[in-house]
Amino acid sequence: MLIARKDFPANTLPEFIAYAKANAAKLQYGSAGVGSTTHLACALLNAAAGIEVTHVPYRGAGPAMADMIGGQIQYMCSNTPGALPQIQGGTVKAIALLARGRSQLMPELATADEQGLADFEAIAWSGLFLPKGTPAAIVSKLNLAASEAMDSKAVQDRMHELGTTLVGTDRRSSEYLQMLVEREIAKWGPAIKAAGISAD
Repeated sequence: MLIARKDFPANTLPEFIAYAKANAAKLQYGSAGVGSTTHLACALLNAAAGIEVTHVPYRGAGPAMADMIGGQIQYMCSNTPGALPQIQGGTVKAIALLARGRSQLMPELATADEQGLADFEAIAWSGLFLPKGTPAAIVSKLNLAASEAMDSKAVQDRMHELGTTLVGTDRRSSEYLQMLVEREIAKWGPAIKAAGISAD
């Protein structure tokens, strides 16, 4: 989710974008480090919204959050479980959820898409990968086992506690994962290049 210091003069995504464009020179956003999910999410958001703001990398999300609360940076893109305690405590404000659907942990927070940034999504996801050439029978067996585990109440309850959304059965096939990887490369690549992000 996109979060900002509690005194940030915007409460919605359209207000945030307008303010950031008008005041870009004096704004900074923080992240857990160069190339982290918190960095990439904000880089993608900034690119989609046409914002050019200075990035300040930290050694972890905790120090970035502390500096935002302290007023050294103005905003960051955090995962929902990490941001929720600060939002509930009133030390930061939530501007938009960067997923396609609302979070069960904070259902009142509108998504970026709902606030006018059409089809925008910047989420972290996990997949199960095997070495190239793994026999199809093994791939199928492990896929079935993983899917059955995801359907178990214990896994679903734990994922809910972590603020994680488990995908439906229509998004669990090897073919879907291959398509997702290709789509994600096409989506994230231009924003990463435009922001000058590279692996160390």
